[in-house]
Amino acid sequence: MEKLTDEEMALWQAWKLASETVRTHIAADITAATGLSDPDFGVLTRVVELSGGRMRQNRLAELMGYHRSRLSHHLARMEERGLISREAVGSGMEVVATAAGREAVALARPVHAAAVREHLIEPLRRADPSVFLAGLRELTPSK
Repeated sequence: MEKLTDEEMALWQAWKLASETVRTHIAADITAATGLSDPDFGVLTRVVELSGGRMRQNRLAELMGYHRSRLSHHLARMEERGLISREAVGSGMEVVATAAGREAVALARPVHAAAVREHLIEPLRRADPSVFLAGLRELTPSK
């Protein structure tokens, strides 16, 4: 198997750095404005926006790409802060966004939008965003 060419390696390295940098800046903006960590925001947006405020814990772990024990520990910390509660349902657990959790998402959404625009959209406008978007769509499965 051949190794990457210098150009391919440069593209790979640029992609990784840009992706990590943009995510870090967006997460920092959300944390500074709301106190929510990136994982907090990920949990709350999925629970509130994808399932109306209640989601099976196993499904949430799958959507976040987390091992169940990692998610469980994080949810325990969020529960202590009053952002979510967990309820036993049948053979599993459901994560429920509290009023405080819903309010936190509502406060974080405009911060998230502004941060995405500042750290991703605006820099791409100086290039050709349609080319970038087309390339990303080639990388991800269509739903």
